[in-house]
Amino acid sequence: MAPLLLQLAGLGAALLASALILISFVAFITATEMPDLHRHEQEKFFLNARGQKETLPSIWDSPTKQLSVVVPSYNEEKRLPVMMDEALSYLEKRQKQDPTFTYEVIVVDDGSKDQTSEVAFKYCQKYGSDKVRVITLVKNRGKGGAIRMGIFSSRGEKILMADADGATKFPDVEKLEKGLNDLQPWPDQMAIACGSRAHLEKESIAQRSYFRTLLMYGFHFLVWFLCVKGIRDTQCGFKLLTREAASRTFSSLHIERWF
Repeated sequence: MAPLLLQLAGLGAALLASALILISFVAFITATEMPDLHRHEQEKFFLNARGQKETLPSIWDSPTKQLSVVVPSYNEEKRLPVMMDEALSYLEKRQKQDPTFTYEVIVVDDGSKDQTSEVAFKYCQKYGSDKVRVITLVKNRGKGGAIRMGIFSSRGEKILMADADGATKFPDVEKLEKGLNDLQPWPDQMAIACGSRAHLEKESIAQRSYFRTLLMYGFHFLVWFLCVKGIRDTQCGFKLLTREAASRTFSSLHIERWF
């Protein structure tokens, strides 16, 4: 039994070392010396509900909405409607209960090969372009790049990142808002609240093979060791940022493929 445990421990160490080398290599070849903030000309506009071009606002403008929801999407024509229906149902209900609450949803089509933009635009036609906007990127940038383009076009005091697959229940945004408020006073008006699925970890481990579980723990260790501490689920796509934190964070983003 002891030799087997030693072999497994050795295998785990080798996998961790290999993962570290791979991540370092990929980061090296995908990172840019300076952030690429360039936008193609057509990415500076969106179509209103009548199909007419309008200029997108800037993150450096004064906010005019309480909440912006940025939804990065790549080939999500099938899953996007489920997420949008849930999100807009919640947001509309909240606005009826509190007429002072204002919001917008920005779907960023990250160079999809399917009908993602067309599907998203139907919501613009239904709710109006003041509430739903679609940005179609000329080429695929990656999740980080898509989120950045959406955030740079946001009008909200607070900006929520939400995945197009609806992996997180949208009403849970209230938990993020509470977490953000609990961080006050915010230094330089900057604060970020991160969603977490860590409470589901035991259930997911029970369904995974030993090898996948080992890889998961290895990845968590590398993130903890090299990047951030105190956040148990860095891969959850549900994150809420103040406007100042969003502009500072995404102006400094060097790697667009990930986030």
